[in-house]
Amino acid sequence: MHKVDLPGNPPEAETDFDTFRKLDIRVGTVLEAAPLEGARKPAIRLLIDFGPGVGEKKSSAQITEHYDPDQLIGRQVMAVVNFPPRQIGKFMSQVLTLGFPDDRGAIVLGGTDSPVPNGARLV
Repeated sequence: MHKVDLPGNPPEAETDFDTFRKLDIRVGTVLEAAPLEGARKPAIRLLIDFGPGVGEKKSSAQITEHYDPDQLIGRQVMAVVNFPPRQIGKFMSQVLTLGFPDDRGAIVLGGTDSPVPNGARLV
């Protein structure tokens, strides 16, 4: 997986807006959530509905310290939908669900303050 950046680290090198726009970050609603069996680190497998155009996608998220699968159903989450799929054990993760590390490095999901349509893109 990736290294968690904790608060206090300097920002990455500057980039331009066109580079940022290449990341397709969308919001979707979690339809299904369950423990990801066989993962090296505890994770939850998600099925997320991103609406027409993107559709339903699978994701693996290391969010077990703050979330139980049952409490994720119906929750809107943000994800990068245009990365190539990534094999996580026997599970193929199709999108990267986004979150932020707390003061211990455990991931807290990113989201919106109010419901938005599935598939809405971060602008």
